Amino acid sequence: MIIKKTSSQIEKMHRSGKALAEVHEELAEKIKPGAKLKELDAFVSRSIRLRGGIPSFLGYRGYPASICASVNEVVVHGIPNGRRLREGDIFSVDIGMVLDGWHSDRAVTYPVGRVDKVATRLLKVTEESLWAGIKECKPGNRLGDVGQAIQTIVEEAGFSVVREYSGHGIGRSMHEDPQVPNYGSTGRGVVLEPGIVLAIEPMVNAGDWHTKVLSDDWAVVTADGSLSAHFEHTVAVTENGPQVLTGAPLR
Repeated sequence: MIIKKTSSQIEKMHRSGKALAEVHEELAEKIKPGAKLKELDAFVSRSIRLRGGIPSFLGYRGYPASICASVNEVVVHGIPNGRRLREGDIFSVDIGMVLDGWHSDRAVTYPVGRVDKVATRLLKVTEESLWAGIKECKPGNRLGDVGQAIQTIVEEAGFSVVREYSGHGIGRSMHEDPQVPNYGSTGRGVVLEPGIVLAIEPMVNAGDWHTKVLSDDWAVVTADGSLSAHFEHTVAVTENGPQVLTGAPLR
């Protein structure tokens, strides 16, 4: 069941989202060669709690950390450990935060130092596909319009959209209905109405779209070992169009 939010509830989610955007801004300054994943996780946990929030991911279905820390071929759900970032890595950081009972969710893939041309283009295309999907989050459109917009940007660039994992509704719970695939057909799927809040999150592989789960039962990696990028915003559908709750206004 899709739970629509009132304007006052969306404003509360916006406060959570703005706090999460600040956490990402602080984290970005820490991402450099030599940074240890576990220490970045601890930094984010402190940063969230200093703002009066709680890390959404910690303990969720047994997940042991506050961030998902996914490096290079890891698509999502990488558990932060003692690994250190290296020059040329790409580092996807997914962070969820609950503030005053309302969740927000945002992911960014950061270049670590100087990265190669493939990685640079992958990050650019993935972020562009996120904004293309966001622009379709307006009343009367359908979820298929969102997925198609993302898929078109990605596939025209020669990359592939991960099929096994998707975006989702969000609110009092971190994961709510509906599921939000990053591929689809225009005019198909759930009709978007004011009050629906979605976490839009394209996951894009430089190679094939297939993935596999590692032995820790969390980390998802590309099946062919290619690079993967992940960008996400929490977005409210309003009568005036999409409202991004976790960062900069719509471009």
